[in-house]
Amino acid sequence: MSITVQNITKTFGNQKALNNISFSIKKGEIVGFLGPNGAGKSTMMRVLTTYHKADSGDAEVNGFNVLTNKTDVQKSIGYLAEHNPLYLEMYVKEYLAFNADVYKVAKDRIVEVIEQTGLNPEAHKKIGQLSKGYRQRVGLAAALLHNPDVLVLDEPTTGLDPNQLIEIRKLIREIGKEKTILLSTHIMKEVEAVCDRVIIINKGELVADKKIEELREAEQQLIEVEFDYRVEEVLLNQLPNVSAVKNTGGFVYEITFNTSKDMRPAVFDFAHDNQLKTLQLSRKNKNLESLFTELTN
Repeated sequence: MSITVQNITKTFGNQKALNNISFSIKKGEIVGFLGPNGAGKSTMMRVLTTYHKADSGDAEVNGFNVLTNKTDVQKSIGYLAEHNPLYLEMYVKEYLAFNADVYKVAKDRIVEVIEQTGLNPEAHKKIGQLSKGYRQRVGLAAALLHNPDVLVLDEPTTGLDPNQLIEIRKLIREIGKEKTILLSTHIMKEVEAVCDRVIIINKGELVADKKIEELREAEQQLIEVEFDYRVEEVLLNQLPNVSAVKNTGGFVYEITFNTSKDMRPAVFDFAHDNQLKTLQLSRKNKNLESLFTELTN
């Protein structure tokens, strides 16, 4: 395993930021690490990158323990923090050369990462002159500089325009063919577009660990139906496999079913049997955003 986390707990004062968290990530996986603000995502990433020491539990990166082999862990990881720390008065190439000296990396590698991250048009400028999106690229280039086996990216696409988003997502997918990537973001479409798997934490606890394909094939569906008058929700709860009924306004209802079978015919027949006219009827598959909302509300 590239990353192994076992029963990690971390407390700040009276607040338990992480509570007995465990998961593992294989080489070549791109894993979305999700949770609302304050859920403990950044704390977990800082434990993995040796910035924070856990109160209890154990974690390894590339087989190196985060407590006893800090230097080896740091060599194995490329880390892009949420608040990207850059020296704004330095030129892009100068900053990357500085990092290359720290990691004892050949200068040829600077040219490679500038090309890889699309920094060529701005490489001659000072970092302080760059847009927020290009500053993110500089941070990503620095994280890739020493060719680490594991990338930990905390909100890597912050401030990017739609075209840059597409380019960085493509880059992350390409890098993920050879490296392990743990990616934190609030953009659900980004996770669905890039990641193989998603881990969700809430209030310091792991609440979901699923492959994206499993989410897409989940045996749950949402039916939106509009009748010709208001119906008591208790009546709609008589439908088979119903897990929730919600009136979204007027005569429109969202009905959640715990089955992969298309329930539209059942809803139509049920309406007919109860002297209801069906004005509209549509099926909406549950996506990552709806799962996230369910698990973190």
